[in-house]
Order: sequence, then structure tokens, then C-alpha cells
Amino acid sequence: MFSTGQLIFALFFVVAFIIVMIFSYRKDKQLHQKYFKGSKWILVGFILFVLFLLAAKLLLKD
Repeated sequence: MFSTGQLIFALFFVVAFIIVMIFSYRKDKQLHQKYFKGSKWILVGFILFVLFLLAAKLLLKD
């Protein structure tokens, strides 16, 4: 399906992308902590909302 060269390129691309993302996150870590203090509670609320919708779907299923 894919040639060996394509697989090697994809592997190097993924590794390079992950390394760049780690360095970018470390660089901006203080700014994230300053400007996005309560964002984890938004994520928790969103997950709870999705779980509520899933539970409602399963309970109201005929």
C-alpha cells in the first residue's frame, strides 16, 4: 500500500512534529498558566455534558 520511502518519511515527520510541539509548549508554558487558569474545569464540564447526553440516549432508547 505504501512504499518504504513513504513510511520512513511519515515516521520522521511524526517524530519531528512531536518534538516541535513539545518545544513550543515548553516555551509558552508560563503564558498558558497565566491566561488559561480555569480551562480544565471547562473540559471537565464538557466531558460531563457528553456523558449526560450518552446516558440520556441509552436510558430513553426504545
